[in-house]
Amino acid sequence: MPINILMPALSPTMEKGNLAKWLKKEGDKVKSGDVIAEIETDKATMEVEAVDEGTIAKILVAEGTQDVAVNAIIAVLAADGEDVKTAASGAGADKPKSAPAAETPVPKPAAAAPAPAAAPAAKAPVPAVAPAPQPTTSQSNGARVFSSPLARRLAKDAGIELGRITGSGPHGRVVAADVEKAKSGQGLKPVAAAGAPAGVTAAIGAPAMSDQQILGLYEQGAYESVPHDSMRRTIAQRLTAATNSMPTFYLTVDCDLGKLSSAREEINAAAGKDKDGKPLYKLSVNDFVIKAMAIALQKIPEANVSWTEAAMLRHKHSDIGVAVALPFGLITPIIRQAEIKSISAISNEMKELAARAKAKKLKPNEYQGGASSVSNLGMFGIKDFTAVINPPQSSILAVGTGEERAVVRNGQIVAATMMSVTLSCDHRAIDGALGAELITAFKKLIENPVMMVV
Repeated sequence: MPINILMPALSPTMEKGNLAKWLKKEGDKVKSGDVIAEIETDKATMEVEAVDEGTIAKILVAEGTQDVAVNAIIAVLAADGEDVKTAASGAGADKPKSAPAAETPVPKPAAAAPAPAAAPAAKAPVPAVAPAPQPTTSQSNGARVFSSPLARRLAKDAGIELGRITGSGPHGRVVAADVEKAKSGQGLKPVAAAGAPAGVTAAIGAPAMSDQQILGLYEQGAYESVPHDSMRRTIAQRLTAATNSMPTFYLTVDCDLGKLSSAREEINAAAGKDKDGKPLYKLSVNDFVIKAMAIALQKIPEANVSWTEAAMLRHKHSDIGVAVALPFGLITPIIRQAEIKSISAISNEMKELAARAKAKKLKPNEYQGGASSVSNLGMFGIKDFTAVINPPQSSILAVGTGEERAVVRNGQIVAATMMSVTLSCDHRAIDGALGAELITAFKKLIENPVMMVV
């Protein structure tokens, strides 16, 4: 009985991935737990393990193929005792199509093969047969828009109104490929054309420019067109959705780093050495920031939350995401239960996570979820800035550089090392006074680092 190997869902939000490399070839025998391929998502490169024993009868998706839909059949495994040629001959008809033709349903596997729902994927398979009725969506102005269920979901996730998308399907039906084009500004109707009465100017502002409109503003040959990779597209979609759907307010305070700087120097000087003579740890200001934010969330538990439409999720621990800049985008690995870890443990764990993030080796559970985040641009000399919240978190702390400033103490102007921090808060989950309590608790901890070990 041949066994279909499906494109796995490596995270709850994964729609498609790139088949980076096959580690087994046709004719190779595999057993449960063997690593057979590497799948590249927008955030990381993950290994795929076999869940059954048998022989690789047919590889249907070549390595290097991009945008392969989740639950698409990528290979066929001949079970023990089964004729490999027979299993391979029946695999050709089931060969899946990869994106951008994401609208094409995944073909039904052979009758003898297990149903896709039995595969260890985190996401339900795409139906083998599309429903006969043409689904429609009614816009706020009453206009009807024909669209597929997948297109409606993709448009909702991207924060794009269906009425603004030009459909390429039968009778102008909006399909997934149209939504993908719309994400980059292609095929978008002007706001008024999305169904507003003629002559009425849309109140939400000017429509996004199409690619052709933008290219028309620049002389040909005066620029290089670099296609977006999957990470950059995901960042754009998530942050656009967060900005459009999340009411955000900002709170800024200045923190005196005098005591922290002294404590940091003493702690680093007292660090033990490993067998190679290197310090066991070297604490940075950012390590203290992570710890202070984690404790502050425990002191103000009402702010350690995530918003859902049905309820407020109050987190028991402080899982702090830390923004790491990559050549191809941004990722926020998470320090779990940071409130109970020592600053030296946080420092070493953060270095290890950052190194694996840059190598795209993080697992989904290492960068998804979390209660709050820290984004530090102080090393670039940035004095202060605001950061965009990463859903489902409800806050993010933007950290500026530590610098000497003139401050007034006891009526005298003196020099002090100060650092500005700005807290972005989701107003649905955190009110102004609550946000002020949180950033005040953080400030007290940063200015009195001995409180972090009490």
